Amino acid sequence: MAQNYNARFLDRSTPPHISTLILLAGLSALSMNIFLPSLPGMATYFQTDYRILQLSVGVYLGVNAVLQILIGPISDKVGRRPVVIWGLILFLLATLGCLFAHNATVFLIFRMSQAAIVTAMVLSRAIVRDVVPTDQAASMIGYVTMGMTVVPMLGPVLGGVLEAQFGWHANFWMLFALGLAILALCWADLGETRRASGLSLGQQFREYPELIRSPRFWGYSMASALSSGAFFAYLGGAPFVGTVLYGLNPAMLGLYFGAPAVGYFLGNFLSGLLSARIGVNRMVEWGCLINVAGVGTSMLLFVAGYGSAEVFFGFMTFVGLGNGMTIPNATAGALSVRPHLAGTASGLSGAIMIGGGAGLSMLAGAVLTRESGAMPLLWIMLITGVLGVATIRLVIWREKGLAG
Repeated sequence: MAQNYNARFLDRSTPPHISTLILLAGLSALSMNIFLPSLPGMATYFQTDYRILQLSVGVYLGVNAVLQILIGPISDKVGRRPVVIWGLILFLLATLGCLFAHNATVFLIFRMSQAAIVTAMVLSRAIVRDVVPTDQAASMIGYVTMGMTVVPMLGPVLGGVLEAQFGWHANFWMLFALGLAILALCWADLGETRRASGLSLGQQFREYPELIRSPRFWGYSMASALSSGAFFAYLGGAPFVGTVLYGLNPAMLGLYFGAPAVGYFLGNFLSGLLSARIGVNRMVEWGCLINVAGVGTSMLLFVAGYGSAEVFFGFMTFVGLGNGMTIPNATAGALSVRPHLAGTASGLSGAIMIGGGAGLSMLAGAVLTRESGAMPLLWIMLITGVLGVATIRLVIWREKGLAG
């Protein structure tokens, strides 16, 4: 655990307790994936094509990316606490809209609005950087995201069971109940960690060029975005692979779908354990390489004629492991380029990652057919992973040159 992080639970005069940060980040992640096993059933309910409902992943990620650009400067201006509280309130209202939607269009509108919960993910990271230095931030972000993966790891499994027993609405009632409970927790525990800046909101947004001109910021952000691109492509294509290509029922799909989260949990544990010791750059590089190795091995088995649901989902564990090592460390690196702009950096780097993820998610959903099998998805994942390796190696090469 990071040192010098003095928090008393349910005491708003101190920084929020780490458990509050874990739950905030976990709710944000859970809202992304709990209902994915229900997509085929939801398409039937709304009497529309599966590909229309699959947009609920892509459009959510797209709005998520745009909001992250706004959230960072706003929170640097007015503080973390009010932005998190209002984000949770908007998320609850949007969740009710999803529950009572009468057609696919209305559902997608409210699904986009659910992206307000991204405030929880962006600002849980910024809060960490507010209160601890760079190397400790990498470790602490690793622990926070390790803890948060417990919830989304179980999310698809729980979502599949709920859908099988009670229908798809149960997933969104679950999100509403959890959101309400976490709102109450944040009201009691979420102490402010960022003193409001003396800049106007317009001036705060004009701080973006200071980040955009930084090669290190772009290096860390792109390494994170490209490595995680494999996972976002997986989000867009795996429900099709599981249900259409391999005939998995919702409960079984939910169980298999959680494979990357198992690896992600372990990767975040390793980040928490090792980042302060060996540095963020090497952790990012190792994570990117593991990501590529997992996808590449899966592809080789498919080419050799051993493709199956177990092979496809099983090797996604390595994608999760790699991302669990890459994302916390690349995030800590990006946030530490300009510490006084931690909220802005968290939002912009997150927008780069999620915006790219939205495009890859929709691309994966568009290219998969019964005839193509899983290979187009695996190719997308492999290419983005290889580019992630190249990006972090450029960062390492540049830092060695500057040090020389």
